[in-house]
Amino acid sequence: MNAPIGRPLSDPLLDALGIEHGFGQRGTAAPKGCAFPKQVHGIDVVELGSGETDAAAAGVSADAILTRVSGAAVGIVTADCVPILVGHSDGSAVGAIHAGWRGLAAGVIEQGVAALGGAAAIDCVAAIGPAARGCCYEVDEPVRAGLAERYAPLLDGVLVPGRSGRFQLDLPLLAERVLISIGVGSERIGTTARCCTICDPERFESYRRDGADAGRLRHFIRLPAAIPQRA
Repeated sequence: MNAPIGRPLSDPLLDALGIEHGFGQRGTAAPKGCAFPKQVHGIDVVELGSGETDAAAAGVSADAILTRVSGAAVGIVTADCVPILVGHSDGSAVGAIHAGWRGLAAGVIEQGVAALGGAAAIDCVAAIGPAARGCCYEVDEPVRAGLAERYAPLLDGVLVPGRSGRFQLDLPLLAERVLISIGVGSERIGTTARCCTICDPERFESYRRDGADAGRLRHFIRLPAAIPQRA
């Protein structure tokens, strides 16, 4: 962990690009004016344009949000699903992706990265945040089948047989493999904040652990005025 409870976690890859960002812990607030879409476990992407406020995104059903507006911040909320913060290395765009198992199975990561534009995957830097991991996240056969339909070659070690015909699912590991499969180099994927939300109640909210009493973790990324080019 690189931040005390109540402060956002950061990733060195995004830090190196000068991109302000944060993965939420309990009590972490997003910056004022940060735009959050209405998440529905789908694959739609919304873009926050010039002159638009956070309220413009709030009523839009989407599970990925991006912006090309300098100084604008966008974000998503989670309570076990995977938060992925992405930035185009040329400084043209940043985005946030909300990926639960349904969104993963439908292709939300592919949609979110492609929306950045250009040769998006090759030029993308991505960081994966806290989510449900294989140590604690148990799923049933329909979930396994839904993921296998799209990602069968990626599931070794991601879905592990558990008790009574169920499976242990590592959502962040699957997200990492999906990013690599679409062309994001492994050296451009940050995993320092890839913690398990379920087994760390002191730091993280978890719907699987706490049910309807669970709060939400708020994750954000802001497009700065200029981003230093990587060597």
